[in-house]
Amino acid sequence: MVILKNDEEIKRLRELGLIAANILKEAVDNIKEGVSAKDIDVMVGSLANKNKVRNAFKGYRGYPANICISVNDEVVHGIPEEKKVFKKGDIVSLDYGVEKDGYYTDLAISIIVGEGNEEDKKLVNVTRESLYRGIEKARLGNRLYDISYAIQRHVESNGFSVVRAFVGHGIGKSLHEEPQLPNFGNPGCGIKLKEGMVLAIEPMVNAGTYDIIIKEDGWTAVTADGKKSAHFEHCVAITKNGPVILTALEGFNA
Repeated sequence: MVILKNDEEIKRLRELGLIAANILKEAVDNIKEGVSAKDIDVMVGSLANKNKVRNAFKGYRGYPANICISVNDEVVHGIPEEKKVFKKGDIVSLDYGVEKDGYYTDLAISIIVGEGNEEDKKLVNVTRESLYRGIEKARLGNRLYDISYAIQRHVESNGFSVVRAFVGHGIGKSLHEEPQLPNFGNPGCGIKLKEGMVLAIEPMVNAGTYDIIIKEDGWTAVTADGKKSAHFEHCVAITKNGPVILTALEGFNA
């Protein structure tokens, strides 16, 4: 069942989205050569405590960390371990969510450590652009897969592939609500978009095949061909005035 949110709930989600985005921005600002993913995880935990929010991923279905940090061929759900040390040219994808008073929000960004090569820059930029192509379609009267198709078309026209094993989702009083939102599909299909829907739109884009493999840790998803991946995400409310990005932060290029 799709749970519609009223104006007050959307306001609360926006306030929470700003907290999550500020924490994620500080995490991104501290990523550099020689820093470990564990360092970032510890910092995020401290920032959540300071902001009086709970890290939404910690303990979710047994996930062991505060934030998901995926590097290069890791698509999503990478565990931030001490041995995962950032190097120049790495694509680092950070996926983060918080909870407070029974409400959840979720966002993701991919960055390149130092100077990346042109292909990696293109992968990151196209993934970000595809997110905003999807957001543009999150309007009253459109259908769910209009978002999906906009993402898929932009990604594939640039020579990349959209991951199919993981999808976006509704969000609000649970981290994952209905509807599921694939990053591929036929326009004009799926449920009609209604005022009060809040969607976590999150394209995951691979340089090669869209096939993935889950590593032995039971969490980390990697590309089946070893090529790199990127991931962006925003929570978006569907309103009568168009899509409203609840996790947007001025000056933060997520």
